[in-house]
Amino acid sequence: MLEGIIIKGIGGFYYVKTEKGIFECRARGVFREKNITPLVGDKVTIRVNEEDNTGYIEEIFERSSQLIRPPVANVSQAIIVMSIKRPNINYWLLDRFLIMAEREGLNICVLINKIDLASEDEIKEVETIYTKALYKVLTTSTKTKEGINSLKEVLKNNITVFAGPSGVGKSSLLNTLHPDFKLKTGAVSKKVDRGNHTTRHVELLKMDMEDTYVLDTPGFSSLSLDFIKEEVELGSYFREIDKYRHDCKFTGCLHHKEPNCEVKRQVELGNISKQRYDNYLQFLEELKSSRRY
Repeated sequence: MLEGIIIKGIGGFYYVKTEKGIFECRARGVFREKNITPLVGDKVTIRVNEEDNTGYIEEIFERSSQLIRPPVANVSQAIIVMSIKRPNINYWLLDRFLIMAEREGLNICVLINKIDLASEDEIKEVETIYTKALYKVLTTSTKTKEGINSLKEVLKNNITVFAGPSGVGKSSLLNTLHPDFKLKTGAVSKKVDRGNHTTRHVELLKMDMEDTYVLDTPGFSSLSLDFIKEEVELGSYFREIDKYRHDCKFTGCLHHKEPNCEVKRQVELGNISKQRYDNYLQFLEELKSSRRY
């Protein structure tokens, strides 16, 4: 029996990286009976068939985390990637990705890519919004290589998922970090200002640092918030709102029309970004609307 980690899964075949190499494996039927699907990132034991060097997954170890979209296990960190230009930064989508990452309890960084296309003031504006929101913010350019060394430091000793919409440069970033990856990249459509999907499946990629893996994932254009069961929960997924919500006059304050709301006061003081607060209100209305049906 060998221990390893699933680095890729395609059509019922799982590719498991072990100390003796990568083996193409199938999962035992017992997992299907228990309604367990092996995931990329799973730590497993496999039994190897010496005749053809394929294997069977015998055991899946307990997961420290599990993401639904992308379907991956044992991720410790999420880097939410947005380009500042081409396509222009989409705050609404960025905040949705952040909510999804917050839900999983991951360490989170916001990465603003393609900074060679923007002015210092434009970059500073984005940095300010998300540092106020209590996130670590990285700024990078694959053209000038700015920020790439800082990114490498953040990746060390983590399994990191790179998430974000198509066209923001996730695959280009990973190719810059490790040229051997040779991931396919795509141009951004001038007509619709968004990228084409170039990543078709989830794959765990080994960095040239010990215990360091990265995941390139297919881009998404929308993310459902239907996992939020009560409207009052939404504020807990916004770090800066969560920081101040305990000082509101009313327990269960939604930070919308209630009086003596500390969150609204902090927005007026500039300690909470109006951009983020406006997105919070949009998401709140979305949740309220979905409850009506």
